Amino acid sequence: MSRSLHDQTLALAGVFQAANLVQQIAHNGQCNPASLETCIRSLFATDPASTLDVYGGELSDIREGLVTLSTVMSQQSKQRDIEVLKYVLNLIHLESKLNRRSDMLDVIGSRIDQARHTASHFGYTHANLIGNLASIYADTISTFRQRIQVTGDPAVLQREENADKVRALLLAGIRSAVLWRQCGGRRWQLIFSRRKVIHHARELAEKARQPL
Repeated sequence: MSRSLHDQTLALAGVFQAANLVQQIAHNGQCNPASLETCIRSLFATDPASTLDVYGGELSDIREGLVTLSTVMSQQSKQRDIEVLKYVLNLIHLESKLNRRSDMLDVIGSRIDQARHTASHFGYTHANLIGNLASIYADTISTFRQRIQVTGDPAVLQREENADKVRALLLAGIRSAVLWRQCGGRRWQLIFSRRKVIHHARELAEKARQPL
């Protein structure tokens, strides 16, 4: 098995984890706090030793993304799966647009760097940091003509804390899409290498379950 497939699967799982959490928050107003922290923390992993280190260094940190990736890419039978896949494809598409905007990448990079102090002071899931990251997304990626339409319970999405989490997670999804591209990930692989990716994601998700 190639190293690139391994790294691409981990990075793609990061996109799927962020998308899955967006879907959960949009409908229920809640999600797994540990999975949320993994996504938010990944935004600050600018000099990782490995792809897995972006997500905390343990497979268990990215297990929700690995399970979601293998489930959604293999069946897409439920409305929930279709929504998650739509977010993933939109995030990958937006990242390709962002990649051509060095000015916007510089703004995002510097503002995330400024947010490090908030992260170290309050923690990665504190409302102050989530709100800060949400404003970065709103001021940059939300200005593209194509925007991600999040579907869910309007009453849930109208609550500021939920809207902020959704935007912060979309920013984290973009970060994982950047990583996926850097690892050699391409959109055509989602079709032609799908079985390999699903199989490896299942293997990694199973490893994540095993006690050390």
